[in-house]
Amino acid sequence: MPPRVTFQPCGWQWNQDTPLNSEYDFALVNIGRLEAVSGLSRVQLLRPGSLHKFIPEEILIHGRDFRLLRVGFEAGGLEPQAFQVTMAIVQARAQSNQAQQYSGITLSKAGQGSGSRKPPIPLMETAEDWETERKKQAARGWRVSTVNERFDVATSLPRYFWVPNRILDSEVRRAFGHFHQGRGPRLSWHHPGGSDLLRCGGFYTASDPNKEDIRAVELLLQAGHSDVVLVDTMDELPSLADVQLAHLRLRALCLPDSSVAEDKWLSALEGTRWLDYVRACLRKASDISVLVTSRVRSVILQERGDRDLNGLLSSLVQLLSAPEARTLFGFQSLVQREWVAAGHPFLTRLGGTGASEEAPVFLLFLDCVWQLLQQFPADFEFSEFFLLALHDSVRVPDTLTFLRNTPWERGKQSGQLNSYTQVYTPGYSQPPAGNSFNLQLSVWDWDLRYSNAQILQFQNPGYDPEHCPDSWLPRPQPSFMVPGPPSSVWLFSRGALTPLNQLCPWRDSPSLLAVSSRWLPRPAISSESLADQEWGLPSHWGACPLPPGLLLPGYLGPQIRLWRRCYLRGRPEVQMGLSAPTISGLQDELSHLQELLRKWTPRISPEDHSKKRDPHTILNPTEIAGILKGQSHPFWITRC
Repeated sequence: MPPRVTFQPCGWQWNQDTPLNSEYDFALVNIGRLEAVSGLSRVQLLRPGSLHKFIPEEILIHGRDFRLLRVGFEAGGLEPQAFQVTMAIVQARAQSNQAQQYSGITLSKAGQGSGSRKPPIPLMETAEDWETERKKQAARGWRVSTVNERFDVATSLPRYFWVPNRILDSEVRRAFGHFHQGRGPRLSWHHPGGSDLLRCGGFYTASDPNKEDIRAVELLLQAGHSDVVLVDTMDELPSLADVQLAHLRLRALCLPDSSVAEDKWLSALEGTRWLDYVRACLRKASDISVLVTSRVRSVILQERGDRDLNGLLSSLVQLLSAPEARTLFGFQSLVQREWVAAGHPFLTRLGGTGASEEAPVFLLFLDCVWQLLQQFPADFEFSEFFLLALHDSVRVPDTLTFLRNTPWERGKQSGQLNSYTQVYTPGYSQPPAGNSFNLQLSVWDWDLRYSNAQILQFQNPGYDPEHCPDSWLPRPQPSFMVPGPPSSVWLFSRGALTPLNQLCPWRDSPSLLAVSSRWLPRPAISSESLADQEWGLPSHWGACPLPPGLLLPGYLGPQIRLWRRCYLRGRPEVQMGLSAPTISGLQDELSHLQELLRKWTPRISPEDHSKKRDPHTILNPTEIAGILKGQSHPFWITRC
């Protein structure tokens, strides 16, 4: 089991049903900073080999996921042993940083025979999973290719993926060889109206394909459509270095001991650029959704590596366009298919390899999803608590889902895990009797890490099933899909469409896939939305009403907000009013605020007493801030 530090508060009971519950523990690799505190002003940052300057009264464990765990030592109790406890954590953390990559864990379920447990979400590791999903999307013009079954085309691609019916696997193999890392065009999602959303890597322009290879590449890109749009994914979006720098600045700003003055905090937040990048991603995803839904066409997401921003945009487009993707099951399946199976390098991007290519692109995606959840609360079956659980899971090395960079690495490691690790605590649970079998966990095995009550909070109480009716099935809906002009090829850049002469880079004139987009004519950024542009094109394109189920989010100014429940978890006073997902929880919050008002009332000056206040008057933000100022409620754990 991955090394972690766990504290047991007074009265805490081990829950045998959730052996991996992380409410009171931290994976050592998730610890960003460890501090010893004594009194109000004495704080010491703990590092390997550092000497204690005082006996700590509490330890502050800052997580890389923005969590803060405050562990208090009782005076006369564990306080004399505080030196040993803190140094043990420091040394274990240093050793974990030097250890080899974690292998995930396996769990055993007693009394269930020798069969295997069906994963809660299709892991897209078998041809059957891909065929089932293809039929679900009614992608009749596509088939499951087995050309990469042995990972000999690309180790970063899944074993199986979708290609057009008309192309042979031998042609697929040759065509993929002309793309960066062998990541050729393949289907991400088939729109019920007939459009197809594809993704691919950049071309190897130095290659010299023959006519048959060029024909195969064109067949893959066109996907049976006469109207083709090439989307430069990296255009107008942040680079990996930009994402990493913004996230580091955001994390530093949201720490409880941030040195930024309160009156300059919002300016500092703007300076991190994080919300700007969220805004840019949502705008581009909205534009691509319009491209996919406005008329029947092939829309191709082009990124050199095809493993970062392509996954982000493809996932957002499906969330905006497909109500099924907004269900709890559908969203988990989407992440598994477009991120995990598609080969997003989780381990590298989350800093697990120590390489310089760290960039939390997946966390940027989750922030974008949270923004959608705030703007369209009735359209999503899952809640903010589910997004938080998924956000925190990327830092918990319990499963292979986020522990590897490619499906090949994940499958290879999973095959090596032929041993069984029993998870139990002496005194709280007993070792199971009977036969056991190996069980390789995925991040979607929530019941092993969260209680039933916690999993219930994954459901959005404001979800309206009518926004995603059972009758919404992937079927042709030509009423809102308009065929494009014959044999048209477009470049989508800076919010506008520009006609191109050809698809492939090996013809007489270059195209988007051949050279950097900076060498192409760049249209001025239009003040109109792409929806206005699309439905205002020449008359032979036809009129196009807004298709059902399409969400077009706002991304201007205050429409993009800070995810406070996630990023400000280390500041308990900021969390007031954010922790009530149920009616009973809201009643508890109201009772707490009324109690604060009662405590505050005696401090009213005589002049204020002379002014009779209506008990039903709503306090303004300044008055509320005065009430809550100094009312800190740290997460305090006392070791028995």
